[in-house]
Amino acid sequence: MSEDFYDVLGVSRDASTEEIREAYRKKAAEYHPDVSDDPDAEEKFKRIKKAKEVLTDDEKRQAYDRLGHDRFVQAEKHGGFDEGAGAAGAGHAGAQGNPFGGGGPFGGDMGDIFEEFFGGMGGRGRRRERPRKGQDLRTELELDLEEVYRGVEKEVTVTRPETCPECGGSGHPPGADVRTCPECNGRGQVTQVQRTPFGRVQQTGTCPRCEGEGELYAETCRNCNGDGIVRNRATLTVEIPAGIDDGQTLRMEGEGAPGENGGRHGDLLIDISIREPGDVERDGDDLHYRVPVSFPQATFGDAVEFELFGETYEVEVPSGTQSGETIRLDGEGMPRLRRRGRGDLVVHVQVVTPDPSSLDEDQREALERFAEAGGEEIDLNEGFWQRVRSSF
Repeated sequence: MSEDFYDVLGVSRDASTEEIREAYRKKAAEYHPDVSDDPDAEEKFKRIKKAKEVLTDDEKRQAYDRLGHDRFVQAEKHGGFDEGAGAAGAGHAGAQGNPFGGGGPFGGDMGDIFEEFFGGMGGRGRRRERPRKGQDLRTELELDLEEVYRGVEKEVTVTRPETCPECGGSGHPPGADVRTCPECNGRGQVTQVQRTPFGRVQQTGTCPRCEGEGELYAETCRNCNGDGIVRNRATLTVEIPAGIDDGQTLRMEGEGAPGENGGRHGDLLIDISIREPGDVERDGDDLHYRVPVSFPQATFGDAVEFELFGETYEVEVPSGTQSGETIRLDGEGMPRLRRRGRGDLVVHVQVVTPDPSSLDEDQREALERFAEAGGEEIDLNEGFWQRVRSSF
């Protein structure tokens, strides 16, 4: 795993904070030490959390982009990463030039005053993030053609992130000691003032320390390590509609990953693949099936019965039918998906030439007389059966 924080999370350098948080959730679910089989999962999980901590903090991210990975890490080890801009520079600019800043006559940031009076009760004023739907998950399911012909119930087993049952997704045990976040004073947001070529710019973003909660807890949930999610195996029953095609996808709503901030669960997407037996093929809603008939049946005609998917059919084979000719049974094919009716069943006639070794004396004599009547020289050992086969 790369050391660069953007590479660790798999995001571009211009990714938004929400994209970074979404990438973090995916990576955390993959490398959580409680569920991952990767021998380096614990170390990778630490890097993932560190990358998220830095890249979701506007001040730290700016310093990281300016200094690069190695210099940023070294600067952080020595107690800061100020290089003439950033937190210290921003605070200094606010104190000197902003009458509403920390050094102004009002003794505090003007944004703080408005938050205090208009942002919420008790000065909390933190803005709740909008509910977000959980991530969709995807799995595969292989079916037999007969199962598709009839429609069937199948079970699928998926490993998916779920809300931690121990803490209800909060990341801390019930009743854990809580205190107001000193970074944002309980507002869940922090405000920074920076000098730019166009003047001072004030930015308000999610508090990196409490992640917008406004509160810090003395304990983290041991079951989920404070993430609020765990990965569990779930076995679900899915209804396979008759007539579904290879490559189509079924959607099970609400069976994906849990949402955030009260958002609904994502969906489970099931990609369908279909196995076809050797003697029957599917072409859209039509089925093609090979039916063997004997040489006399093809010559004189006959009613031939056969079974397909547990159902019995009868077809009239006209006299003189040649091998490879087809007979179409209307409306006896594959059910049309979520529509009325069926496709057709196309019967491919296959004339079977008898094996000479299986003939008794009467049968051999009859075939010899047939050959004589047709002008064939009678020599069973010199290609007669090959000539019969080639004629059909």
